Amino acid sequence: MKNRLRQQYAATRNNFCGEERAQADKKILRYFIEEFGKIKSCFIYNSFKSEADTSKIISALLCARCKVYLPRVEGQDMLCVEYGQTKRGAFGIDEPVGQPYLGDLDLVVVPLLAIDGNGYRLGYGGGYYDKFLKDKKVKKAGLGYSFQITQERFCESHDVPLDIFICEKGIIYYDR
Repeated sequence: MKNRLRQQYAATRNNFCGEERAQADKKILRYFIEEFGKIKSCFIYNSFKSEADTSKIISALLCARCKVYLPRVEGQDMLCVEYGQTKRGAFGIDEPVGQPYLGDLDLVVVPLLAIDGNGYRLGYGGGYYDKFLKDKKVKKAGLGYSFQITQERFCESHDVPLDIFICEKGIIYYDR
């Protein structure tokens, strides 16, 4: 079932483009900055292909003197590395070089293909974010588009729910 949903939501997201997508990304940026513009540290994905754009969010955070960290995959683990020089990683995504950061974070922002009504995300199936977030006491946010919200249930015992989902229509808060 998860693979069918992944294909379905990836195809829908891939077809969302042009001016409508550009406007949606601007709204996501605005909602994000209104909610998190004053945080001191943020671990955020480097958007790839049709994911909700993070480049302007990263720029805004850096301008606000926020410490920004990006993921780097090494084997079965995902590491948190300070934003800076990057190189192409195993999945074709630009990843940071440098030493992993092991300290506290104010926010972790994750990509997703879909999100359900309880804040559980459908990711790409590697389990990197769930493993990274396990046992971390940090606010977890997802970025995406309103069509990625679903009533489908795909939660498994190892899945880590998000606290917030930000899309072009606003912010959804999940009670924990």
